[in-house]
Amino acid sequence: MPSPTLPPDIATVVSRAIAEDLGDGDLTAALIAANTLAVARVIAREPATLCGRAWFDETFRQLDPRVAVDWRAADGTSIAADAVVCELRGPARSIVTGERTALNFLQTLSGTATTTRALVDIVAGTRTRVLDTRKTLPGLRRAHCSGSVGAPS
Repeated sequence: MPSPTLPPDIATVVSRAIAEDLGDGDLTAALIAANTLAVARVIAREPATLCGRAWFDETFRQLDPRVAVDWRAADGTSIAADAVVCELRGPARSIVTGERTALNFLQTLSGTATTTRALVDIVAGTRTRVLDTRKTLPGLRRAHCSGSVGAPS
C-alpha cells in the first residue's frame, strides 16, 4: 500500500494548538536560563503503533527550529513498552515550551493508530476491511500515518 500524503493543513493545525496551549506565554520555561541546552527522550509506556511524527516535528519547527528531533521509529510501526520513541536536543526553554503540544499530537494520533491496528488484526484473514478511524478532534479529522494501518478518515 502506498504511503498516504499528509494533510496540507498540518502547519495551521499546529499553529492553532500552540496558540491555545501557550496563551500569554510559558511561565515554566521562563524559569530556565536562556542559554541552557537539554536532551529529552520520549519513551513509550506501553506497546503502541506510532503516528504523528509530522505534527510533533512541526510543533518544534514553529517554536524553535534549533530543536533537533531524532526519531527511533517510523510512523505506522509498532513500538514496545519502554522504548525510546525519539530524542530531542536543543534549547531547554523551547523543549519545555513545545513538549505538551507535541506530545498531545503524538499521544492522540498514536492512540488512534494503536486501536486501529488492533481492529485490523482482528479482521485479518477475512474479507472485512477497516475503512474509517473516526478521529473527530478539531483539526485532526484528516490526520493519518504514513505507512498507515488503516485508511485515512
